[in-house]
Amino acid sequence: MKYLNVKKALVAWQGLQPLSDKDKERLSRRFTVDFNYNSNHIEGNTLTYGQTEILLLFGKVIGEADVHDIQEMTASNVGLRMMTEEAAVSGMPLTQNFIRTLHKTILRDDYTVYRDLPGGVQTSYVIPAGQYKTRPNSVITRYGDRFAYASPEETPALMGDLVDWYNAAEQAGKLSPVELAALFHYRYILIHPFEDGNGRMARLMVNFILSRHGYPMIVVRSRRKREYLEALHQTDLEVGPVPGDGAHAELKDIRPFLKYFNKLVATEVYNDVLFLSERNENVWWYDGERIVFRTPNYAKILNAMQTQPALTLADMKAETGISVAAIQKLLNQLLAKKYVERGEKEGSWRVFLTQ
Repeated sequence: MKYLNVKKALVAWQGLQPLSDKDKERLSRRFTVDFNYNSNHIEGNTLTYGQTEILLLFGKVIGEADVHDIQEMTASNVGLRMMTEEAAVSGMPLTQNFIRTLHKTILRDDYTVYRDLPGGVQTSYVIPAGQYKTRPNSVITRYGDRFAYASPEETPALMGDLVDWYNAAEQAGKLSPVELAALFHYRYILIHPFEDGNGRMARLMVNFILSRHGYPMIVVRSRRKREYLEALHQTDLEVGPVPGDGAHAELKDIRPFLKYFNKLVATEVYNDVLFLSERNENVWWYDGERIVFRTPNYAKILNAMQTQPALTLADMKAETGISVAAIQKLLNQLLAKKYVERGEKEGSWRVFLTQ
């Protein structure tokens, strides 16, 4: 769409309403994998996109995987469902209790972090699930600066202010849902109320706000992590180093992040429109990217993989009419991009592209 913006993307989205049950299911499956994979990948989770899809949609673990990462991804999906259900309850004000409960859901349990100090001394501390921080937290930016968030002493009052502001602003209706979500995200991040999981929580809460206002939910893509963090950093420079100022920022104060967020929402919503409306055998989707194949031979192979329980190269030739040499070349490219993987059984395939 030429000169894409949020308004144009939403007009295109409204043009598809009401969605069929089939399209709702297609969109839900795609979003479930994309959101959980990307939100956790940003924070260092090592599961691949394919592993995430198999785990969340089929409850299976394939290949080598860290147990903690598996548990984290599973809990993330439980948190996503909890958030979505809460957002669907109309007229309910946001509460700190809901935020703390959501945090406990995605962290699951308290856990201990061990640190090695100079001189060979080891120290440890407990990360509490669902409780506000008791130790100061900060981040080192990619420019080498240390940026401190709100202190533990300030946090309960600042979170009370954040929730009260949000409920009042939502009732007033002067800010659009996109503006509400962007400003909530920024204020929340400046508080950083928990000792771990704040980024994941911020991205869940953004979708809580969008969803309860009837907007499609969005994904911050891990491959664009630098753009996301840079928008926050540039906004920090405008707001200043005092966390309490950022925790009470107004819309005019967060222009760099708002610009980034508007572009993100417009792109994600319009991609949803394309995903649901475009009918082209050469167009497939993978982790929010529209993949356009130059030849229909890719689609022939992918469709064969999806419809047949097992396929040898000879089977693929018989099914598609493509030479074995050409099939092998196309397969190598699909495997290199991780669009497909070989299954456990001989000749079985997993396809992670969708249409």
